[in-house]
Amino acid sequence: MKQVIIIITTIVAINMFSMSKAFAESDNNPPTLVSEAAIMIDSKTGRVLYDKNENKQMYPASLTKIATAVYAIETGNLDDIVTVSEKARNAEGTSVYLEEGEQVTLKKLIQGLLINSGNDAGVAIAEHLSGSVKQFSSDINKYLKNVIGVQNTHFENPHGLFDPNHVTTAKDLVKITQYAMKNETFREIFGTKKLKWNGASWDTTLITHHKLMRQIPYKGITGGKTGFVNQSGFTLATTAERKNLSLIVITLNSYIQSAAYNDTTNLLDYGFENFETSSISKGATFSLGEQKYMAPKRIPYTHSLNEQVSKKVIDNGSLEVTNEAGNVIASYPLNKVETEENVVKQEKIKEEIIANKDAKTSSMVGGHFLEFIFMLFITVLSIAGIIYHIRQLVKKVNTSNGG
Repeated sequence: MKQVIIIITTIVAINMFSMSKAFAESDNNPPTLVSEAAIMIDSKTGRVLYDKNENKQMYPASLTKIATAVYAIETGNLDDIVTVSEKARNAEGTSVYLEEGEQVTLKKLIQGLLINSGNDAGVAIAEHLSGSVKQFSSDINKYLKNVIGVQNTHFENPHGLFDPNHVTTAKDLVKITQYAMKNETFREIFGTKKLKWNGASWDTTLITHHKLMRQIPYKGITGGKTGFVNQSGFTLATTAERKNLSLIVITLNSYIQSAAYNDTTNLLDYGFENFETSSISKGATFSLGEQKYMAPKRIPYTHSLNEQVSKKVIDNGSLEVTNEAGNVIASYPLNKVETEENVVKQEKIKEEIIANKDAKTSSMVGGHFLEFIFMLFITVLSIAGIIYHIRQLVKKVNTSNGG
Protein backbone atom coordinates (compact mmCIF):
# COMPACT_ATOMS: atom_id res chain seq x y z
CA MET A 1 0.00 0.00 0.00
CA LYS A 2 2.83 2.37 0.87
CA GLN A 3 4.48 1.69 -2.49
CA VAL A 4 1.21 2.41 -4.32
CA ILE A 5 0.91 5.77 -2.54
CA ILE A 6 4.47 6.66 -3.49
CA ILE A 7 3.81 5.75 -7.14
CA ILE A 8 0.58 7.78 -7.24
CA THR A 9 2.28 10.74 -5.59
CA THR A 10 5.11 10.58 -8.09
CA ILE A 11 2.70 10.46 -11.06
CA VAL A 12 0.73 13.44 -9.72
CA ALA A 13 3.92 15.39 -9.15
CA ILE A 14 5.12 14.67 -12.69
CA ASN A 15 1.76 15.69 -14.16
CA MET A 16 1.70 18.90 -12.12
CA PHE A 17 5.23 19.71 -13.27
CA SER A 18 4.26 19.09 -16.90
CA MET A 19 1.14 21.23 -16.54
CA SER A 20 3.05 24.07 -14.88
CA LYS A 21 5.73 23.90 -17.57
CA ALA A 22 3.13 23.99 -20.34
CA PHE A 23 1.43 26.91 -18.64
CA ALA A 24 4.73 28.76 -18.30
CA GLU A 25 5.56 28.19 -21.97
CA SER A 26 2.22 29.63 -23.04
CA ASP A 27 2.51 32.60 -20.70
CA ASN A 28 3.47 35.87 -22.42
CA ASN A 29 4.76 37.43 -19.22
CA PRO A 30 8.51 37.96 -18.75
CA PRO A 31 10.31 35.11 -16.97
CA THR A 32 11.38 35.25 -13.33
CA LEU A 33 15.18 35.18 -13.14
CA VAL A 34 17.72 33.87 -10.64
CA SER A 35 20.44 36.28 -11.81
CA GLU A 36 20.72 39.41 -9.72
CA ALA A 37 20.76 41.72 -12.74
CA ALA A 38 19.85 41.24 -16.39
CA ILE A 39 18.84 43.04 -19.54
CA MET A 40 17.66 42.10 -23.04
CA ILE A 41 17.56 44.48 -25.99
CA ASP A 42 16.87 44.36 -29.68
CA SER A 43 20.31 45.08 -31.12
CA LYS A 44 19.04 46.88 -34.24
CA THR A 45 17.04 49.53 -32.43
CA GLY A 46 18.42 49.34 -28.88
CA ARG A 47 14.92 48.97 -27.47
CA VAL A 48 14.95 47.40 -24.00
CA LEU A 49 12.65 44.36 -23.96
CA TYR A 50 13.45 43.23 -20.41
CA ASP A 51 15.47 44.61 -17.51
CA LYS A 52 16.21 43.75 -13.90
CA ASN A 53 18.49 45.96 -11.80
CA GLU A 54 19.94 47.24 -15.08
CA ASN A 55 21.67 50.23 -13.46
CA LYS A 56 23.10 48.44 -10.43
CA GLN A 57 26.90 48.49 -10.40
CA MET A 58 28.27 44.94 -10.32
CA TYR A 59 31.39 42.91 -11.09
CA PRO A 60 31.48 41.75 -14.74
CA ALA A 61 34.30 39.16 -14.54
CA SER A 62 35.37 38.13 -18.06
CA LEU A 63 32.57 40.03 -19.80
CA THR A 64 35.17 42.81 -19.52
CA LYS A 65 36.90 41.15 -22.46
CA ILE A 66 34.14 42.24 -24.83
CA ALA A 67 35.21 45.85 -24.23
CA THR A 68 38.91 45.01 -24.46
CA ALA A 69 38.39 43.19 -27.75
CA VAL A 70 36.44 45.90 -29.57
CA TYR A 71 38.79 48.58 -28.23
CA ALA A 72 41.81 46.64 -29.55
CA ILE A 73 40.15 46.07 -32.92
CA GLU A 74 39.27 49.73 -33.37
CA THR A 75 42.44 51.36 -32.02
CA GLY A 76 45.13 48.80 -32.88
CA ASN A 77 46.53 47.20 -36.03
CA LEU A 78 45.42 43.55 -36.18
CA ASP A 79 48.61 42.59 -38.05
CA ASP A 80 50.92 44.08 -35.39
CA ILE A 81 53.36 41.60 -33.86
CA VAL A 82 53.12 41.66 -30.07
CA THR A 83 55.98 40.44 -27.88
CA VAL A 84 54.66 38.75 -24.74
CA SER A 85 56.05 40.14 -21.47
CA GLU A 86 56.80 38.33 -18.23
CA LYS A 87 53.76 40.02 -16.63
CA ALA A 88 51.47 38.74 -19.36
CA ARG A 89 52.98 35.26 -19.11
CA ASN A 90 52.25 35.16 -15.38
CA ALA A 91 48.67 36.47 -15.49
CA GLU A 92 46.37 34.58 -13.13
CA GLY A 93 43.34 32.54 -14.13
CA THR A 94 42.39 31.17 -17.56
CA SER A 95 45.04 31.50 -20.24
CA VAL A 96 46.21 30.49 -23.69
CA TYR A 97 49.61 29.66 -22.17
CA LEU A 98 51.66 32.40 -23.79
CA GLU A 99 55.42 32.28 -23.20
CA GLU A 100 57.59 35.25 -22.28
CA GLY A 101 59.20 36.59 -25.45
CA GLU A 102 56.66 34.79 -27.68
CA GLN A 103 55.58 36.89 -30.66
CA VAL A 104 51.91 36.82 -31.60
CA THR A 105 49.74 38.96 -33.87
CA LEU A 106 47.26 41.29 -32.19
CA LYS A 107 44.37 39.51 -33.93
CA LYS A 108 45.46 36.13 -32.56
CA LEU A 109 45.60 37.58 -29.05
CA ILE A 110 42.04 38.91 -29.45
CA GLN A 111 40.93 35.45 -30.57
CA GLY A 112 42.56 33.87 -27.52
CA LEU A 113 40.97 36.56 -25.35
CA LEU A 114 37.38 36.00 -26.53
CA ILE A 115 37.29 32.30 -27.42
CA ASN A 116 39.36 30.84 -24.59
CA SER A 117 39.07 33.81 -22.18
CA GLY A 118 42.85 34.15 -21.95
CA ASN A 119 43.83 36.59 -19.20
CA ASP A 120 47.43 36.44 -20.42
CA ALA A 121 46.24 37.54 -23.87
CA GLY A 122 44.41 40.44 -22.21
CA VAL A 123 47.53 41.70 -20.45
CA ALA A 124 49.60 41.35 -23.64
CA ILE A 125 46.99 43.40 -25.54
CA ALA A 126 46.89 46.10 -22.84
CA GLU A 127 50.69 46.45 -22.73
CA HIS A 128 50.93 46.57 -26.51
CA LEU A 129 48.26 49.25 -26.92
CA SER A 130 49.02 51.45 -23.89
CA GLY A 131 52.41 50.42 -22.51
CA SER A 132 51.01 49.17 -19.20
CA VAL A 133 47.82 47.79 -17.66
CA LYS A 134 47.43 50.96 -15.59
CA GLN A 135 47.56 53.22 -18.65
CA PHE A 136 45.30 50.83 -20.55
CA SER A 137 42.70 51.19 -17.81
CA SER A 138 42.74 54.96 -18.23
CA ASP A 139 42.59 54.71 -22.03
CA ILE A 140 39.74 52.21 -22.24
CA ASN A 141 37.63 54.05 -19.66
CA LYS A 142 37.87 57.22 -21.78
CA TYR A 143 36.98 55.20 -24.88
CA LEU A 144 33.98 53.56 -23.23
CA LYS A 145 32.65 56.89 -22.01
CA ASN A 146 33.39 59.10 -25.03
CA VAL A 147 32.92 56.65 -27.91
CA ILE A 148 30.33 54.14 -26.67
CA GLY A 149 28.61 56.36 -24.10
CA VAL A 150 28.58 54.23 -20.94
CA GLN A 151 27.55 55.90 -17.69
CA ASN A 152 28.41 53.65 -14.75
CA THR A 153 31.46 51.64 -15.80
CA HIS A 154 35.04 51.75 -14.54
CA PHE A 155 37.59 49.09 -15.52
CA GLU A 156 40.88 48.50 -13.71
CA ASN A 157 42.19 45.78 -16.04
CA PRO A 158 41.63 44.20 -19.48
CA HIS A 159 40.38 40.79 -18.31
CA GLY A 160 37.96 41.17 -15.40
CA LEU A 161 39.88 39.57 -12.54
CA PHE A 162 38.41 40.92 -9.33
CA ASP A 163 39.14 44.44 -8.21
CA PRO A 164 36.70 46.29 -5.95
CA ASN A 165 36.83 49.28 -8.32
CA HIS A 166 36.29 47.18 -11.46
CA VAL A 167 32.54 47.64 -11.96
CA THR A 168 29.86 48.04 -14.59
CA THR A 169 26.11 47.58 -15.07
CA ALA A 170 23.92 45.34 -17.17
CA LYS A 171 22.81 48.43 -19.11
CA ASP A 172 26.38 49.49 -19.88
CA LEU A 173 27.45 45.96 -20.83
CA VAL A 174 24.59 45.54 -23.28
CA LYS A 175 25.45 48.92 -24.80
CA ILE A 176 29.10 47.86 -25.17
CA THR A 177 28.06 44.55 -26.75
CA GLN A 178 25.60 46.25 -29.11
CA TYR A 179 28.34 48.64 -30.22
CA ALA A 180 30.86 45.80 -30.63
CA MET A 181 28.47 43.72 -32.75
CA LYS A 182 28.47 46.44 -35.40
CA ASN A 183 32.13 45.60 -36.04
CA GLU A 184 32.58 42.78 -38.57
CA THR A 185 35.86 41.52 -37.11
CA PHE A 186 34.43 41.41 -33.61
CA ARG A 187 31.30 39.54 -34.80
CA GLU A 188 33.46 36.96 -36.54
CA ILE A 189 35.61 36.25 -33.46
CA PHE A 190 32.69 36.50 -31.00
CA GLY A 191 30.80 33.87 -32.99
CA THR A 192 33.75 31.46 -33.41
CA LYS A 193 33.09 28.04 -31.86
CA LYS A 194 36.44 26.38 -32.60
CA LEU A 195 39.88 27.64 -33.59
CA LYS A 196 43.19 25.83 -34.08
CA TRP A 197 45.84 27.33 -31.85
CA ASN A 198 49.55 26.89 -32.46
CA GLY A 199 51.50 28.55 -29.68
CA ALA A 200 55.09 28.40 -28.46
CA SER A 201 54.09 26.02 -25.65
CA TRP A 202 50.51 25.02 -26.51
CA ASP A 203 49.15 23.45 -29.68
CA THR A 204 45.43 22.79 -29.36
CA THR A 205 41.97 23.63 -30.61
CA LEU A 206 40.31 26.47 -28.72
CA ILE A 207 36.63 25.80 -28.04
CA THR A 208 34.27 28.56 -26.93
CA HIS A 209 33.32 28.41 -23.26
CA HIS A 210 29.73 29.46 -24.00
CA LYS A 211 27.63 26.28 -23.74
CA LEU A 212 24.74 27.57 -25.88
CA MET A 213 27.18 27.66 -28.78
CA ARG A 214 28.33 24.05 -28.36
CA GLN A 215 27.02 21.67 -25.63
CA ILE A 216 23.40 22.76 -25.56
CA PRO A 217 22.92 24.47 -28.92
CA TYR A 218 20.23 27.14 -29.04
CA LYS A 219 18.69 28.01 -32.40
CA GLY A 220 19.92 31.35 -33.67
CA ILE A 221 22.91 31.91 -31.35
CA THR A 222 25.44 34.21 -33.05
CA GLY A 223 27.97 34.74 -30.24
CA GLY A 224 28.65 34.65 -26.54
CA LYS A 225 31.05 35.25 -23.65
CA THR A 226 31.13 33.71 -20.19
CA GLY A 227 32.56 35.05 -16.95
CA PHE A 228 33.16 33.96 -13.37
CA VAL A 229 35.03 35.08 -10.30
CA ASN A 230 33.84 34.41 -6.76
CA GLN A 231 32.75 38.01 -6.22
CA SER A 232 30.80 38.28 -9.50
CA GLY A 233 29.10 34.91 -9.63
CA PHE A 234 28.35 33.52 -13.09
CA THR A 235 27.94 36.13 -15.83
CA LEU A 236 26.86 35.66 -19.44
CA ALA A 237 26.67 37.76 -22.60
CA THR A 238 24.71 36.20 -25.46
CA THR A 239 23.65 37.30 -28.94
CA ALA A 240 21.03 35.56 -31.06
CA GLU A 241 19.04 36.19 -34.22
CA ARG A 242 15.91 34.69 -35.76
CA LYS A 243 14.20 36.04 -38.86
CA ASN A 244 14.14 39.82 -38.43
CA LEU A 245 14.79 39.98 -34.67
CA SER A 246 18.31 40.30 -33.20
CA LEU A 247 18.64 40.01 -29.43
CA ILE A 248 21.40 40.67 -26.88
CA VAL A 249 21.08 39.25 -23.36
CA ILE A 250 23.29 40.09 -20.37
CA THR A 251 22.90 38.22 -17.06
CA LEU A 252 24.98 39.06 -13.97
CA ASN A 253 25.64 37.27 -10.69
CA SER A 254 23.93 33.93 -10.81
CA TYR A 255 24.96 31.68 -7.93
CA ILE A 256 25.09 28.59 -10.17
CA GLN A 257 26.16 28.22 -13.79
CA SER A 258 23.06 26.32 -14.92
CA ALA A 259 20.83 29.09 -13.57
CA ALA A 260 22.69 31.67 -15.68
CA TYR A 261 22.04 29.60 -18.80
CA ASN A 262 18.40 28.99 -17.84
CA ASP A 263 17.88 32.72 -17.32
CA THR A 264 19.44 33.44 -20.71
CA THR A 265 17.40 30.86 -22.65
CA ASN A 266 14.20 31.91 -20.88
CA LEU A 267 14.82 35.52 -21.85
CA LEU A 268 15.61 34.57 -25.45
CA ASP A 269 12.46 32.44 -25.63
CA TYR A 270 10.44 35.33 -24.25
CA GLY A 271 11.96 37.71 -26.79
CA PHE A 272 11.50 35.53 -29.86
CA GLU A 273 7.98 34.48 -28.88
CA ASN A 274 6.68 37.97 -28.15
CA PHE A 275 8.49 40.54 -30.32
CA GLU A 276 9.33 41.29 -33.91
CA THR A 277 11.16 44.02 -35.81
CA SER A 278 9.35 45.86 -38.58
CA SER A 279 10.69 48.68 -40.70
CA ILE A 280 9.76 51.81 -42.59
CA SER A 281 11.19 51.91 -46.11
CA LYS A 282 13.77 54.47 -47.17
CA GLY A 283 11.98 57.30 -48.96
CA ALA A 284 8.63 56.81 -47.19
CA THR A 285 6.88 60.18 -46.78
CA PHE A 286 4.94 61.69 -43.87
CA SER A 287 3.15 65.02 -43.37
CA LEU A 288 2.85 67.59 -40.63
CA GLY A 289 0.36 70.17 -41.79
CA GLU A 290 1.44 71.29 -45.27
CA GLN A 291 5.06 70.27 -44.70
CA LYS A 292 6.13 66.87 -46.00
CA TYR A 293 8.98 64.75 -44.64
CA MET A 294 10.89 61.73 -45.95
CA ALA A 295 12.68 58.80 -44.28
CA PRO A 296 16.41 59.24 -45.11
CA LYS A 297 17.09 55.52 -44.63
CA ARG A 298 15.36 52.28 -43.68
CA ILE A 299 13.95 52.78 -40.19
CA PRO A 300 13.56 49.67 -37.97
CA TYR A 301 11.33 49.49 -34.90
CA THR A 302 10.69 46.57 -32.55
CA HIS A 303 7.23 45.89 -31.15
CA SER A 304 5.07 43.15 -29.67
CA LEU A 305 3.77 40.53 -32.09
CA ASN A 306 0.50 41.50 -33.79
CA GLU A 307 0.58 44.90 -32.04
CA GLN A 308 -0.80 47.86 -33.97
CA VAL A 309 1.48 50.89 -33.93
CA SER A 310 0.90 54.48 -34.97
CA LYS A 311 3.37 56.84 -36.65
CA LYS A 312 3.35 60.63 -36.52
CA VAL A 313 5.68 63.53 -37.17
CA ILE A 314 6.26 65.92 -34.27
CA ASP A 315 7.21 69.62 -34.38
CA ASN A 316 10.98 69.06 -34.58
CA GLY A 317 10.59 66.93 -37.72
CA SER A 318 11.13 63.57 -36.00
CA LEU A 319 8.98 60.50 -36.58
CA GLU A 320 7.59 58.88 -33.44
CA VAL A 321 6.37 55.27 -33.48
CA THR A 322 3.86 54.64 -30.68
CA ASN A 323 2.44 51.33 -29.45
CA GLU A 324 -1.13 50.56 -28.40
CA ALA A 325 -0.42 51.67 -24.83
CA GLY A 326 0.62 55.10 -26.10
CA ASN A 327 4.31 54.59 -25.37
CA VAL A 328 6.90 55.86 -27.85
CA ILE A 329 8.91 52.79 -28.90
CA ALA A 330 11.06 54.50 -31.53
CA SER A 331 11.96 58.00 -32.66
CA TYR A 332 13.94 58.99 -35.76
CA PRO A 333 14.75 62.33 -37.47
CA LEU A 334 13.26 62.83 -40.95
CA ASN A 335 14.32 65.01 -43.88
CA LYS A 336 12.16 67.90 -45.08
CA VAL A 337 10.71 67.46 -48.57
CA GLU A 338 10.85 70.57 -50.74
CA THR A 339 7.56 70.42 -52.69
CA GLU A 340 7.00 72.41 -55.90
CA GLU A 341 4.59 74.66 -54.01
CA ASN A 342 7.18 75.32 -51.30
CA VAL A 343 9.85 76.02 -53.91
CA VAL A 344 7.53 78.56 -55.65
CA LYS A 345 6.80 80.21 -52.28
CA GLN A 346 10.50 80.40 -51.46
CA GLU A 347 11.27 81.87 -54.90
CA LYS A 348 8.56 84.53 -54.40
CA ILE A 349 9.97 85.35 -50.97
CA LYS A 350 13.45 85.69 -52.51
CA GLU A 351 12.10 87.95 -55.27
CA GLU A 352 10.32 90.15 -52.72
CA ILE A 353 13.47 90.41 -50.63
CA ILE A 354 15.51 91.36 -53.70
CA ALA A 355 12.86 93.86 -54.85
CA ASN A 356 12.73 95.46 -51.41
CA LYS A 357 16.49 95.63 -51.33
CA ASP A 358 16.60 97.24 -54.79
CA ALA A 359 13.88 99.71 -53.84
CA LYS A 360 15.73 100.61 -50.68
CA THR A 361 18.95 101.02 -52.61
CA SER A 362 17.18 103.12 -55.24
CA SER A 363 15.59 105.24 -52.55
CA MET A 364 18.91 105.73 -50.89
CA VAL A 365 20.58 106.65 -54.19
CA GLY A 366 17.75 109.10 -55.03
CA GLY A 367 17.97 110.66 -51.60
CA HIS A 368 21.71 111.09 -51.86
CA PHE A 369 21.34 112.67 -55.33
CA LEU A 370 18.82 115.27 -54.11
CA GLU A 371 21.04 115.97 -51.13
CA PHE A 372 23.99 116.46 -53.49
CA ILE A 373 21.99 118.91 -55.73
CA PHE A 374 20.85 120.86 -52.69
CA MET A 375 24.39 121.12 -51.31
CA LEU A 376 25.67 122.14 -54.77
CA PHE A 377 22.99 124.84 -54.98
CA ILE A 378 23.92 126.18 -51.55
CA THR A 379 27.60 126.15 -52.50
CA VAL A 380 26.92 128.08 -55.76
CA LEU A 381 24.86 130.63 -53.88
CA SER A 382 27.61 131.01 -51.30
CA ILE A 383 30.26 131.50 -53.99
CA ALA A 384 28.03 133.98 -55.85
CA GLY A 385 27.51 135.93 -52.62
CA ILE A 386 31.23 136.02 -51.96
CA ILE A 387 31.94 137.23 -55.53
CA TYR A 388 29.27 139.92 -55.20
CA HIS A 389 30.78 141.20 -51.93
CA ILE A 390 34.30 141.20 -53.42
CA ARG A 391 33.10 143.23 -56.41
CA GLN A 392 31.36 145.75 -54.14
CA LEU A 393 34.53 146.06 -52.07
CA VAL A 394 36.69 146.65 -55.17
CA LYS A 395 34.23 149.23 -56.46
CA LYS A 396 34.43 151.18 -53.18
CA VAL A 397 38.22 151.13 -53.21
CA ASN A 398 38.36 152.38 -56.79
CA THR A 399 35.89 155.18 -56.01
CA SER A 400 37.94 156.20 -52.96
CA ASN A 401 41.17 156.35 -54.98
CA GLY A 402 39.55 158.46 -57.68
CA GLY A 403 38.52 161.28 -55.17
